Amino acid sequence: MTDSSIPLDLGPAAGGVAGLLDGVREERFAARTPCPDYRVDDLLRHLLGLTLAFRAAARKQFGPLTDLSPTDPAQPAPSLDGDWRGRLRRQLDELAAAWREPAAWRGETRAGGVSLPAEVMGRVALNELLLHGWDLARATGQPYEADDATAATSIALLSQETDPAAREGTGFAPPVPIADDAPPLARAVALSGRQPDWAPEPLA
Repeated sequence: MTDSSIPLDLGPAAGGVAGLLDGVREERFAARTPCPDYRVDDLLRHLLGLTLAFRAAARKQFGPLTDLSPTDPAQPAPSLDGDWRGRLRRQLDELAAAWREPAAWRGETRAGGVSLPAEVMGRVALNELLLHGWDLARATGQPYEADDATAATSIALLSQETDPAAREGTGFAPPVPIADDAPPLARAVALSGRQPDWAPEPLA
């Protein structure tokens, strides 16, 4: 699905998230996830929001989706009413398709109120999909895999700033120590400040 005019395909990471949705049950909505700020339902809403924001960033369609932080009170919280699985699958497909356009990777763009070179923003979008896919899989007790190229992109991005003070306010905790020969996905997870062996809480 890629060609030489684009540096990355977000399709595998988007597909990894989409493949988890049928395994998410409403009785798990209040369960914790590896991301301390989110329960499962919070994480799903975040994914619904970020897929729209990063799709708009790829298309350079600037407005509330790109200019407001997800925590800004003016940013409407996505709903889990109705067919949220179908909606999120469509948005994941549209996100991946938007970043398959060569123009998406040119110039600067915005998401979450932050402006970055488009080549960096595309990598940020991929990293969000990879890590939050892992969060969702762990919280709902599902297997999760990532291709080495996707994991390597996250590792390179997360390795750029590992100082705890510099990470304050970024949503990432200090990296967790892990063996150099650990699988690429586990290394990306550890670099994000998550515990690779995190396990879900049992249902009450």
